[in-house]
Amino acid sequence: MATVREGSLEAPTRHPIDWQDETFWDEKNLFGELERVFDICHGCRRCVSLCNAFPTLFDLVDESDTMEVDGVTQKDYWHVVDHCYLCDLCFLTKCPYVPPHEWDVDFPHLMLRAKAVHFHKEGTSFRNKMLSATDAVGKLAGIPIVVQAVNAVNRSDGFREILEAEFGIAKGARLPKYHSDTLRKRFRPVNGDAQPSDGTTGKVALFATCYGNYNDPRIGLDLVRVLEHNGIPVVLADKEHCCGMPKLELGDLESVRKAKEANIPELAKLVDVGHDIIAPVPSCVLMFKQELPLMFPDDAEVAKVAAAIFDPFEYLALRHKSGLLNTDFKQPLGKVAYHVACHQRVQRIGMKTRDMLQLVPDTEVIAIERCSGHDGTYAVKKEFHKYAMKIGRPVFNRVKQAEADHYTSDCAMAGEHIANGLGDGSEPEHPITLMRIAYGI
Repeated sequence: MATVREGSLEAPTRHPIDWQDETFWDEKNLFGELERVFDICHGCRRCVSLCNAFPTLFDLVDESDTMEVDGVTQKDYWHVVDHCYLCDLCFLTKCPYVPPHEWDVDFPHLMLRAKAVHFHKEGTSFRNKMLSATDAVGKLAGIPIVVQAVNAVNRSDGFREILEAEFGIAKGARLPKYHSDTLRKRFRPVNGDAQPSDGTTGKVALFATCYGNYNDPRIGLDLVRVLEHNGIPVVLADKEHCCGMPKLELGDLESVRKAKEANIPELAKLVDVGHDIIAPVPSCVLMFKQELPLMFPDDAEVAKVAAAIFDPFEYLALRHKSGLLNTDFKQPLGKVAYHVACHQRVQRIGMKTRDMLQLVPDTEVIAIERCSGHDGTYAVKKEFHKYAMKIGRPVFNRVKQAEADHYTSDCAMAGEHIANGLGDGSEPEHPITLMRIAYGI
């Protein structure tokens, strides 16, 4: 067993994902690295409360004949891999052995490598392909004649039982609604003459995202209204593809590459003519800010987009820092229970959403820094749903205890999962919607 040592005091650094090197795909080499890192994790156990990957690993070790990692069969390693949903919190908030420490532990990217090797060798299920095909499913489900039927059957107990039995979609999970009147159909360009500020150009191009386009257009439309209220001109990317995060979580790196080749040229053109990019979903922003630059470290266009894309409240905070944010709020929000989304936390931008909402007079924001348990497609899969609910229980309880006027999350899917956990018929409101309400627009 590895001896626990003091961690590095230096800031974490990330190595590029060397997925185009032959060694990356070597299964023997992979299992050697899995055993090494699992041994370090077993000796530390600091991340046991983050997700179910670590309890799964530690139970396997504790129940083995040797009570060490060498007593765990390699086929059982996959149980650990399956429970990792690449939230990155272990790397950025818990692990003392991340680079530049000599032990060089990057648990999420090792899990990504394992998922990629497995996908390359075994493929995946129809369910997993469907859940990660967000563009295709959104386009099909959003057809006007189809959308009402899809939304209706998704609410049908009988149909949900069939979905669970035949496709492994948990009947207890909340499934997203679909809209035929998508964000892209409803968007109208916004004119404005906003000044550039420290870190922003004052002109925005919106990356709608699959979820924001097909499942909850209100988020993007509210974001546009908030930007318009601040005099910021807004355009929509002429065309876009899924950011690639669902395929990344599946280990389908070739599909991530294809998504990159569809999106980056379009977004880079917008940057070249002076636009900042904003996406309303934290996972999409993280994909462009972190994962694509690590997968394609020598691609100048990827780097250009990474430097120009913002979380909505990161952008508003930069405008406020330069004295350019409209702070004439008309409506207090009262008490707000605010769940800080994992994929926003790991962007290392600080709690900008909390800070901006607290500018609203007579508003108290209670920040909840813990995983909601939704995590992409994890919570809707039959075999993982109970774990997703367990992971989210502390968040659900904090929201209940707050007795707040609103509860919210930067991740709309996390907000839906919290609503599912509360089970009281209440609905989440996105932070940008709360900002629009506070402006009275």
